[in-house]
Amino acid sequence: MLELAIGIILGGCALGAGCAMIAGIGPGIGEGNAVAKACEAIGRQPESKGAVTSTMLMGCAIAETTGLYALVIAILLIFVAPNTLVKILLRSIG
Repeated sequence: MLELAIGIILGGCALGAGCAMIAGIGPGIGEGNAVAKACEAIGRQPESKGAVTSTMLMGCAIAETTGLYALVIAILLIFVAPNTLVKILLRSIG
């Protein structure tokens, strides 16, 4: 019975880490769209290259933080949470 509970904990942590990494799709799509629109803007008005590029880089950096937060959560779910949850389980069983 204890092995089943530990297996469920490990499976839940792995599933949660996988779901957290789905959040990495959003920044990739968003940054791709931002770069595409920046290229269009520079193509239409080449003299605004500096302003468009700096704004695009700032937006991409902010969008990338979402993916980094998801990565941190996934790493915590893989390496920290299982050990902590198994200790709580063993403590509650006695």
